[in-house]
Amino acid sequence: MQSVTLSLFRFGSVAARLWAFGQMATARFALKAIPEIQTFKLCGSGSGEGFTPIPNTAVYAILATWPDHDTARRAMHGQQVFRRYREMADETMTIFLTPASARGKWGGKEPFQPQDIEVGEPIAALTRATVKPKVALKFWGQVPDISKVVGKDPNVMFKIGIGEVPWVQQVTFSIWPDKKTMAEFARHDGPHARAIKAVRDGQWFKEELYARFRVDAVEGEWEGQTPSLTEKPKTATPDPIEVAAE
Repeated sequence: MQSVTLSLFRFGSVAARLWAFGQMATARFALKAIPEIQTFKLCGSGSGEGFTPIPNTAVYAILATWPDHDTARRAMHGQQVFRRYREMADETMTIFLTPASARGKWGGKEPFQPQDIEVGEPIAALTRATVKPKVALKFWGQVPDISKVVGKDPNVMFKIGIGEVPWVQQVTFSIWPDKKTMAEFARHDGPHARAIKAVRDGQWFKEELYARFRVDAVEGEWEGQTPSLTEKPKTATPDPIEVAAE
């Protein structure tokens, strides 16, 4: 079954951050040379809760798809480009996912191959959108309120905002205990619901994609620990992990 990996890297020193920024342009050549990789995206992240237009120069991400998890692990441990990222980073963590559903396109293509699987608990959600430049200011005017709501939600187990091109190409990734809590957040009458309505009514997105995943494994550390993201928590976590703060 197709494997989707989200690898996050946190860089501390100025030299390491400059190196990571440069990799946004150069690492693609090394990644393209990996025979087993199907698709990949190099992303930066936002500051604060991650869902802001202000870049976080410390955190970068590589989202990739592979034929299966074993192939992904072999490549990430054996390929120089991934080893170099780990050497330069202060922290690194990879989340292994299996796509359960997907609709829409990313760069004109459909990167995820949904499998006929039971998602189980917890569940991961990814949204990706290309914002029309002429409405970018309106879009980002809605985001701060959404960011605050996500940060305060006791059910979200993990969240991060990343993107390929600042301000116009955005990705949100989050993990929830189950489908019910995820749906309640999305549909609750608040900043998120109002933003979704504004997007739909104004047709703000040039392209969009929505996907759901089974969370299979987590390797590495983030915020000094290996988050327990493969099992539903017995009780809601009062302080969700803040993954995009410097």
